[in-house]
Amino acid sequence: MPQLLIATTNNGKIREFRDLLAGCGWQLVTPRDVGLSLDVEETGNSYLENARLKAHAFCQASGLPALADDSGLEIDALGGAPGLYSARYAGPDTTHGDKMKQVLAALAGLPDAPRTARFRAVVVVAFPDSRELTAEGVCEGIIAETPRGAGGFGYDPVFLVEGGPLTMAELPAPQKNDISHRARAVHALRDALQRAADGYPSSAPTRQ
Repeated sequence: MPQLLIATTNNGKIREFRDLLAGCGWQLVTPRDVGLSLDVEETGNSYLENARLKAHAFCQASGLPALADDSGLEIDALGGAPGLYSARYAGPDTTHGDKMKQVLAALAGLPDAPRTARFRAVVVVAFPDSRELTAEGVCEGIIAETPRGAGGFGYDPVFLVEGGPLTMAELPAPQKNDISHRARAVHALRDALQRAADGYPSSAPTRQ
């Protein structure tokens, strides 16, 4: 079975990608599995550009097809922020809790503003021959008044999924993996990724 490198060290993302890509025809491996330590600076001006930077950098460094994503929370009342800078919101070394507190504080200053928002994800799979697959997924929702739920990661505890009663962090993992932004992006490219696995060499590459 050919190997596909999940180009992230985020354990939450790794868990989700393993669930979403189960049975897709690839053996999923992480940077740690292949002895790779790589920090790619996200200098792109869009989710697509950042996902491409990461996917192609990990592909080139490992010699393996590599899957990367870039995602963000877009809040309408904040002009789409934190958006592309979701991971760095409230500062580069802050916790997810700090980031959520800053979001809620910003919205508290706009008491009459709508709390509509969306999670957006772009996934890129880069191949050693320079081919790539891309897909985007969006999940609409509303920002909750307070964080709720112990599941998920990132901004999940403050995101009420599609205006329903549950935050993303309160959803059971199988349900989240049906409707999340990342799930929708992966579902959109899963068939093409499965076709790409057919006939792909299964031997481990030589690191460059």
